[in-house]
Amino acid sequence: MPTALRRPFLLACLIISAFLPLLGTLFRGHGLPEGYGLFPPQQVPGTPGFNEWYFAAGCGLVVGISLFLVIPRLFGFKPVEPAPQPKPGPFPYWFAPGVVVMLVSWGLMWFGSPMAARFTFVPLWWGFIFALDGWVYSRTNGASIVAGRKHEMLILAVVSAVGWHLFEYLNYFVLSNWYYPYSDLLTPFGNLVWYTLSYTTVWPVCFVWYLLLASFPALRQRWTNGPRFAPSKSLLVATLLGGFVLLFLLGVFPSPLFWALWVGPLAILGAALHLAGYWTPFAPAAEGDWSRFLLMALATFCNGFVWELWNFGSQAFRNVPANPNYWMYDVPYMNVIHVFSEMPLLGYFGYLFFGVLVWLFWLAVAHVIDIDPDFAHQDVVVACSSPAESERNAVASAQ
Repeated sequence: MPTALRRPFLLACLIISAFLPLLGTLFRGHGLPEGYGLFPPQQVPGTPGFNEWYFAAGCGLVVGISLFLVIPRLFGFKPVEPAPQPKPGPFPYWFAPGVVVMLVSWGLMWFGSPMAARFTFVPLWWGFIFALDGWVYSRTNGASIVAGRKHEMLILAVVSAVGWHLFEYLNYFVLSNWYYPYSDLLTPFGNLVWYTLSYTTVWPVCFVWYLLLASFPALRQRWTNGPRFAPSKSLLVATLLGGFVLLFLLGVFPSPLFWALWVGPLAILGAALHLAGYWTPFAPAAEGDWSRFLLMALATFCNGFVWELWNFGSQAFRNVPANPNYWMYDVPYMNVIHVFSEMPLLGYFGYLFFGVLVWLFWLAVAHVIDIDPDFAHQDVVVACSSPAESERNAVASAQ
């Protein structure tokens, strides 16, 4: 693709993705979805109940994904001798304050007065982000986002707020798979401000988790010697068009295709970035290295348990609403076997797809606004790997 067309092409794909569910809803002829425009999204009655066939299909997919992650040799991956782990260094100055802010906010969110708990979400998660980043710093002897790329953390926060607002918008078209029952604790303007601040934490925490996992050589190299997969241009075009079709049909069939909210944008952005000639975390798979996107998927999967744990506890230990950020799920067909009260068990595997989507969205926005999309992955690889691995990853990142 000509260089001059790359950024307009990505921007067009982002805009089209946002409008396709709306077009699908209007095509259906039932008007806008119930609850459309209420912010934050509220519960929409009439969600389909449990369906054993849909649930069985979901379980089959989960079993396949689990086998792929746990026993990669079944899928053609060969073992790799991991590089020795460098001796951990000291923790940075922001680690201890991050831990303190996290613990104090956690205590107030779960056990403090309703007024004290009301504004704990943002400091809780930013404290956690800085604590995790400090752990990455220690494990890599100084390579972390906060240590050397503070401006990237700020940009990630802004992109995160925009990105999650986009997903809240798409959530209307699946008739609110998640909703916020205590939004009346704040005024409408207060909700807009507070939720936007809360959304700044999503992308940064995913990337910091990713860098933490990447700092373990045995884990980082687990999926680096696998089958080589380089998609053809025709396959990429088909994937892009398939993603567009999924998002359009999402508006037509919101309950049966609720999962398309995550899969459709992932297909669109992954294919669009490849077609435009940009690097993506899928690109190293052409050389047999599947670790980039799998580690990001696992990073968000790990953080999903923290999201759900803190969310559950923010209401479980009190009799009155206190956390305006508290969310609940109303997922069609498989809203059973809950972990931490609210999230269905199979829903945790959705975090795997969301993690990769977070990275792709960041890459797309970074290229559209013409900023460096690197977020310190290479710093961590250099700090934690052998010279051969560092050279290989440096070449891959430069492509």
